[in-house]
Amino acid sequence: MTAKLIDGNALAAQIRAEVAGRTAALKARGVQPHLAIILVGEDPASQVYVKHKAADSEQTGLKASLERLPATLSEADLLARIRALNEDPSVHGILVQLPLPKHMDTHKVIETISPAKDVDGFHVASAGALMVGQPGFWPCTPYGCLKMLESIGYDLKGKHAVVIGRSNIVGKPMAMMLLGRDATVTVCHSRTKDLGAITRQADVVVAAVGKRNVLTADMIKPGAVVIDVGMNRNDEGKLCGDVDFAGVKEVAGWITPVPGGVGPMTRAMLLVNTIEAAERSAQ
Repeated sequence: MTAKLIDGNALAAQIRAEVAGRTAALKARGVQPHLAIILVGEDPASQVYVKHKAADSEQTGLKASLERLPATLSEADLLARIRALNEDPSVHGILVQLPLPKHMDTHKVIETISPAKDVDGFHVASAGALMVGQPGFWPCTPYGCLKMLESIGYDLKGKHAVVIGRSNIVGKPMAMMLLGRDATVTVCHSRTKDLGAITRQADVVVAAVGKRNVLTADMIKPGAVVIDVGMNRNDEGKLCGDVDFAGVKEVAGWITPVPGGVGPMTRAMLLVNTIEAAERSAQ
Protein backbone atom coordinates (compact mmCIF):
# COMPACT_ATOMS: atom_id res chain seq x y z
CA MET A 1 0.00 0.00 0.00
CA THR A 2 1.22 3.50 -0.82
CA ALA A 3 -0.66 6.33 0.85
CA LYS A 4 -2.52 8.95 -1.14
CA LEU A 5 -1.22 12.49 -0.65
CA ILE A 6 -3.41 15.22 0.81
CA ASP A 7 -2.16 18.17 -1.22
CA GLY A 8 -2.12 21.24 1.02
CA ASN A 9 -1.02 23.54 -1.78
CA ALA A 10 -3.95 22.62 -4.02
CA LEU A 11 -6.52 22.80 -1.20
CA ALA A 12 -5.14 26.15 -0.01
CA ALA A 13 -5.49 27.52 -3.55
CA GLN A 14 -9.17 26.51 -3.55
CA ILE A 15 -9.72 28.20 -0.20
CA ARG A 16 -7.97 31.40 -1.35
CA ALA A 17 -10.28 31.48 -4.37
CA GLU A 18 -13.30 31.19 -2.07
CA VAL A 19 -11.95 33.96 0.17
CA ALA A 20 -11.40 36.15 -2.92
CA GLY A 21 -15.07 35.76 -3.81
CA ARG A 22 -16.20 36.68 -0.31
CA THR A 23 -13.80 39.63 -0.31
CA ALA A 24 -15.21 40.91 -3.60
CA ALA A 25 -18.74 40.68 -2.17
CA LEU A 26 -17.74 42.80 0.84
CA LYS A 27 -15.94 45.33 -1.34
CA ALA A 28 -19.12 45.68 -3.38
CA ARG A 29 -20.79 46.79 -0.14
CA GLY A 30 -18.02 49.30 0.52
CA VAL A 31 -16.09 47.19 3.07
CA GLN A 32 -12.36 46.56 2.56
CA PRO A 33 -11.31 43.54 4.66
CA HIS A 34 -8.11 44.47 6.45
CA LEU A 35 -5.54 42.35 8.31
CA ALA A 36 -2.99 44.16 10.48
CA ILE A 37 0.24 42.19 10.95
CA ILE A 38 2.76 43.18 13.61
CA LEU A 39 6.34 41.89 13.54
CA VAL A 40 8.55 42.80 16.49
CA GLY A 41 12.27 42.25 15.93
CA GLU A 42 14.14 40.62 13.07
CA ASP A 43 13.73 36.87 13.55
CA PRO A 44 14.54 35.43 10.09
CA ALA A 45 11.83 32.77 10.10
CA SER A 46 9.22 35.25 11.27
CA GLN A 47 10.16 37.64 8.48
CA VAL A 48 9.52 34.90 5.93
CA TYR A 49 6.21 33.95 7.54
CA VAL A 50 4.81 37.49 7.59
CA LYS A 51 5.92 38.06 4.01
CA HIS A 52 3.93 35.02 2.89
CA LYS A 53 0.91 35.99 4.98
CA ALA A 54 0.86 39.49 3.51
CA ALA A 55 1.25 38.14 -0.03
CA ASP A 56 -1.57 35.62 0.45
CA SER A 57 -3.82 38.40 1.73
CA GLU A 58 -3.13 40.69 -1.22
CA GLN A 59 -3.73 37.82 -3.65
CA THR A 60 -7.29 37.42 -2.37
CA GLY A 61 -8.08 41.14 -2.32
CA LEU A 62 -7.63 41.51 1.42
CA LYS A 63 -5.67 44.52 2.59
CA ALA A 64 -2.63 43.51 4.64
CA SER A 65 -0.70 46.17 6.52
CA LEU A 66 2.62 44.97 7.93
CA GLU A 67 4.16 46.92 10.79
CA ARG A 68 7.82 46.12 11.47
CA LEU A 69 8.74 47.23 14.98
CA PRO A 70 12.19 47.13 16.61
CA ALA A 71 13.12 44.40 19.07
CA THR A 72 13.90 47.14 21.57
CA LEU A 73 10.26 48.25 21.61
CA SER A 74 8.82 48.25 25.12
CA GLU A 75 6.00 45.91 25.98
CA ALA A 76 3.87 48.90 27.00
CA ASP A 77 4.31 50.49 23.57
CA LEU A 78 3.34 47.25 21.82
CA LEU A 79 0.22 46.91 23.97
CA ALA A 80 -0.69 50.52 23.21
CA ARG A 81 -0.35 49.87 19.48
CA ILE A 82 -2.58 46.79 19.71
CA ARG A 83 -5.22 48.76 21.62
CA ALA A 84 -5.18 51.41 18.91
CA LEU A 85 -5.78 48.73 16.27
CA ASN A 86 -8.60 47.30 18.41
CA GLU A 87 -10.30 50.69 18.21
CA ASP A 88 -9.72 51.17 14.48
CA PRO A 89 -12.93 50.17 12.66
CA SER A 90 -11.06 49.75 9.37
CA VAL A 91 -9.02 46.87 10.85
CA HIS A 92 -10.82 43.52 11.01
CA GLY A 93 -8.02 41.16 12.04
CA ILE A 94 -4.88 41.59 14.16
CA LEU A 95 -1.96 39.19 14.04
CA VAL A 96 1.12 39.54 16.24
CA GLN A 97 3.82 37.27 14.86
CA LEU A 98 5.39 34.95 17.43
CA PRO A 99 7.88 34.51 18.99
CA LEU A 100 8.20 37.89 20.65
CA PRO A 101 11.38 39.31 22.20
CA LYS A 102 12.14 37.78 25.59
CA HIS A 103 11.31 40.95 27.53
CA MET A 104 7.67 40.71 26.44
CA ASP A 105 4.92 38.59 28.03
CA THR A 106 3.40 36.67 25.10
CA HIS A 107 0.24 35.82 27.03
CA LYS A 108 -0.36 39.44 27.97
CA VAL A 109 0.16 40.56 24.37
CA ILE A 110 -2.27 37.99 22.97
CA GLU A 111 -4.89 38.79 25.60
CA THR A 112 -4.71 42.49 24.63
CA ILE A 113 -6.00 41.71 21.13
CA SER A 114 -9.77 42.10 20.87
CA PRO A 115 -11.44 38.66 20.62
CA ALA A 116 -13.43 40.06 17.69
CA LYS A 117 -10.14 40.59 15.80
CA ASP A 118 -8.23 37.54 17.11
CA VAL A 119 -7.81 35.87 13.71
CA ASP A 120 -4.97 33.66 15.02
CA GLY A 121 -7.46 32.12 17.45
CA PHE A 122 -5.05 32.32 20.39
CA HIS A 123 -7.05 34.51 22.80
CA VAL A 124 -8.46 32.75 25.86
CA ALA A 125 -11.94 33.80 24.70
CA SER A 126 -11.35 32.00 21.41
CA ALA A 127 -10.11 28.91 23.25
CA GLY A 128 -13.19 29.01 25.49
CA ALA A 129 -15.53 29.34 22.53
CA LEU A 130 -13.96 26.28 20.92
CA MET A 131 -14.23 24.34 24.17
CA VAL A 132 -17.98 24.93 24.56
CA GLY A 133 -18.88 24.92 20.87
CA GLN A 134 -19.70 28.61 20.51
CA PRO A 135 -18.80 30.89 17.55
CA GLY A 136 -15.24 32.14 17.67
CA PHE A 137 -11.99 31.96 15.76
CA TRP A 138 -10.25 28.60 15.57
CA PRO A 139 -6.43 28.42 15.59
CA CYS A 140 -5.31 28.26 11.97
CA THR A 141 -3.11 25.15 12.02
CA PRO A 142 -5.58 22.65 13.54
CA TYR A 143 -8.37 24.32 11.56
CA GLY A 144 -6.36 23.61 8.40
CA CYS A 145 -5.84 19.99 9.48
CA LEU A 146 -9.59 19.56 9.89
CA LYS A 147 -10.19 21.02 6.42
CA MET A 148 -7.70 18.52 4.99
CA LEU A 149 -9.66 15.65 6.53
CA GLU A 150 -12.87 17.11 5.13
CA SER A 151 -11.28 17.44 1.69
CA ILE A 152 -10.86 13.65 1.38
CA GLY A 153 -14.41 13.06 2.59
CA TYR A 154 -13.23 11.42 5.79
CA ASP A 155 -16.05 10.77 8.30
CA LEU A 156 -14.65 11.15 11.80
CA LYS A 157 -17.73 9.84 13.60
CA GLY A 158 -16.70 7.04 15.93
CA LYS A 159 -13.12 6.97 14.64
CA HIS A 160 -10.16 6.87 17.01
CA ALA A 161 -7.99 9.95 16.53
CA VAL A 162 -4.62 10.30 18.25
CA VAL A 163 -3.04 13.73 18.63
CA ILE A 164 0.68 13.75 19.44
CA GLY A 165 1.33 17.06 21.16
CA ARG A 166 -0.57 19.17 23.70
CA SER A 167 0.34 22.76 22.82
CA ASN A 168 -2.25 25.52 23.13
CA ILE A 169 -1.68 26.41 19.48
CA VAL A 170 -2.11 22.97 17.88
CA GLY A 171 -2.51 19.91 20.11
CA LYS A 172 -5.27 20.97 22.50
CA PRO A 173 -7.47 22.79 19.96
CA MET A 174 -6.97 19.93 17.48
CA ALA A 175 -8.32 17.51 20.07
CA MET A 176 -11.37 19.70 20.65
CA MET A 177 -12.09 20.02 16.92
CA LEU A 178 -11.88 16.25 16.48
CA LEU A 179 -14.20 15.74 19.46
CA GLY A 180 -16.57 18.19 17.82
CA ARG A 181 -16.70 15.84 14.81
CA ASP A 182 -17.60 12.90 17.10
CA ALA A 183 -14.18 11.22 17.02
CA THR A 184 -12.83 9.41 20.07
CA VAL A 185 -9.68 11.34 20.89
CA THR A 186 -6.46 10.42 22.70
CA VAL A 187 -3.87 13.12 23.36
CA CYS A 188 -0.27 11.92 23.69
CA HIS A 189 2.82 13.91 24.67
CA SER A 190 6.43 13.68 25.84
CA ARG A 191 5.44 11.79 29.00
CA THR A 192 3.32 9.20 27.19
CA LYS A 193 4.61 5.66 27.66
CA ASP A 194 4.74 3.28 24.68
CA LEU A 195 3.46 5.79 22.13
CA GLY A 196 3.37 3.17 19.41
CA ALA A 197 0.93 1.00 21.34
CA ILE A 198 -1.53 3.91 21.22
CA THR A 199 -0.92 5.14 17.66
CA ARG A 200 -1.33 1.62 16.27
CA GLN A 201 -4.96 1.78 17.44
CA ALA A 202 -5.61 5.06 15.63
CA ASP A 203 -7.65 5.64 12.50
CA VAL A 204 -6.22 9.19 12.36
CA VAL A 205 -2.90 10.43 13.73
CA VAL A 206 -1.98 14.11 13.97
CA ALA A 207 1.72 14.55 14.76
CA ALA A 208 2.49 18.00 16.20
CA VAL A 209 5.52 17.97 18.48
CA GLY A 210 8.35 19.42 16.37
CA LYS A 211 10.50 16.30 16.59
CA ARG A 212 11.77 14.34 13.61
CA ASN A 213 10.62 10.73 13.14
CA VAL A 214 8.37 10.74 16.19
CA LEU A 215 6.05 8.56 14.11
CA THR A 216 7.47 5.62 12.16
CA ALA A 217 5.97 2.92 9.94
CA ASP A 218 5.74 0.33 12.73
CA MET A 219 3.59 2.75 14.76
CA ILE A 220 0.78 3.03 12.20
CA LYS A 221 -2.36 0.98 11.59
CA PRO A 222 -2.57 0.03 7.89
CA GLY A 223 -4.80 2.49 6.06
CA ALA A 224 -4.69 5.19 8.76
CA VAL A 225 -4.78 8.90 7.90
CA VAL A 226 -1.61 10.71 8.97
CA ILE A 227 -1.48 14.51 9.33
CA ASP A 228 2.06 15.83 9.80
CA VAL A 229 2.17 19.27 11.43
CA GLY A 230 5.92 19.23 12.18
CA MET A 231 8.44 21.60 10.63
CA ASN A 232 12.00 20.37 11.11
CA ARG A 233 15.26 20.07 9.16
CA ASN A 234 16.87 16.77 8.23
CA ASP A 235 20.61 16.05 8.19
CA GLU A 236 20.88 17.61 4.73
CA GLY A 237 19.15 20.77 5.93
CA LYS A 238 15.97 20.06 3.98
CA LEU A 239 12.52 20.72 5.41
CA CYS A 240 10.81 17.69 6.93
CA GLY A 241 8.03 16.92 9.37
CA ASP A 242 7.54 14.87 12.53
CA VAL A 243 6.70 11.74 10.52
CA ASP A 244 9.11 9.33 8.84
CA PHE A 245 7.44 10.05 5.53
CA ALA A 246 9.24 7.44 3.41
CA GLY A 247 8.31 4.60 5.77
CA VAL A 248 4.86 5.71 6.89
CA LYS A 249 3.55 6.35 3.38
CA GLU A 250 3.92 2.62 2.67
CA VAL A 251 1.51 1.78 5.49
CA ALA A 252 -0.91 4.71 5.77
CA GLY A 253 -3.97 5.26 3.60
CA TRP A 254 -3.57 9.03 3.40
CA ILE A 255 -0.67 11.29 4.39
CA THR A 256 0.26 14.98 4.24
CA PRO A 257 3.66 15.94 2.81
CA VAL A 258 6.17 18.37 4.31
CA PRO A 259 6.53 20.85 2.72
CA GLY A 260 3.29 21.36 0.82
CA GLY A 261 0.89 19.98 3.41
CA VAL A 262 -0.26 21.66 6.61
CA GLY A 263 1.87 24.81 6.12
CA PRO A 264 -0.08 26.31 3.19
CA MET A 265 -3.34 25.39 4.92
CA THR A 266 -2.37 27.28 8.06
CA ARG A 267 -1.95 30.46 6.02
CA ALA A 268 -5.18 29.80 4.11
CA MET A 269 -7.21 29.48 7.31
CA LEU A 270 -5.82 32.81 8.51
CA LEU A 271 -7.49 34.36 5.46
CA VAL A 272 -10.73 32.51 6.26
CA ASN A 273 -10.70 33.87 9.81
CA THR A 274 -9.95 37.39 8.57
CA ILE A 275 -12.78 37.45 6.03
CA GLU A 276 -15.07 35.98 8.68
CA ALA A 277 -14.12 38.83 11.04
CA ALA A 278 -14.82 41.38 8.33
CA GLU A 279 -18.20 39.83 7.52
CA ARG A 280 -19.20 39.83 11.18
CA SER A 281 -18.27 43.49 11.57
CA ALA A 282 -20.27 44.39 8.45
CA GLN A 283 -23.50 42.78 9.67
